[in-house]
Amino acid sequence: MKKTNSQTVLLAGATGYLGGYIARALSQDQMAAKLIARSPQKLKLLESKTVKIIKAEVTKPETLEGICEGVTTVISTIGITRQKDGLTYMDVDYQANLNLLNEAKRAGVKKFIYVSAINGNTYRHLKIFEAKEKFVDALKSSGLDFTVIRPNGFFSDMQDFLDMARKGKVYLFGHGEQKFNPIHGEDLAIVCLQSINTHNKEIIVGGPDVLTLNEIGEMALDALQKPKKIIHLPDWIRRFVIWVLRTFTSSKTYGPVEFFLTLMAEDNIAPRFGEKRLHDFFRENS
Repeated sequence: MKKTNSQTVLLAGATGYLGGYIARALSQDQMAAKLIARSPQKLKLLESKTVKIIKAEVTKPETLEGICEGVTTVISTIGITRQKDGLTYMDVDYQANLNLLNEAKRAGVKKFIYVSAINGNTYRHLKIFEAKEKFVDALKSSGLDFTVIRPNGFFSDMQDFLDMARKGKVYLFGHGEQKFNPIHGEDLAIVCLQSINTHNKEIIVGGPDVLTLNEIGEMALDALQKPKKIIHLPDWIRRFVIWVLRTFTSSKTYGPVEFFLTLMAEDNIAPRFGEKRLHDFFRENS
């Protein structure tokens, strides 16, 4: 990564999957950076002459006061998939990011980079996307230079396939020929840092390999040296599961399931980027 000496980056979400890779890249490139975290000790090893670790909670705006002073670019990977601490998607994916955006505006930050997900505008009816896209709207109307990164799923999301494979069978809805290309966090971190030099843009990005769900299931089983047992369930069961969960449970329960089952039902192919392969990820985590 080419170092940009004139930039000072503030990263929110540095203890998460993607944020961790961005934080390490900032440190390795010796870019001036501030990493904010609720538990700063988790990032202690990254502290250096160029990287400062600051205790703050994006859900508590009073802890963000002055945090963007001297910052040129904010990168936020803030978001929740599986809710905890009683917080909702609106509390975190929308309001916490809005708190950070407001502080960035007050401090005169030039650019704000936000990581959402592919086809977010199409899926606004999903609880996760409702909050994410409400923040995207606020960001676009903020007056700041922005980039919205829309990855086509993380490798970490594919852990569910490994979890099924450990039990000897992978269950898929429909024919299993739906295609998509998830991306490794390390490759996506490169995209995020490169986007510092883009202007008012949305970047849709995926990994190097376009795969069917059947192929991903086979990869997971192969990584665990299990026989190739893939069970195809009728698609009406998928739709019924979503309906039942939406009707009888809270968004805390159905949000991540609704997200996963909806996006897995059709092709989602993004422009390819990176060098990390899913089969290697499965082997490393098997």
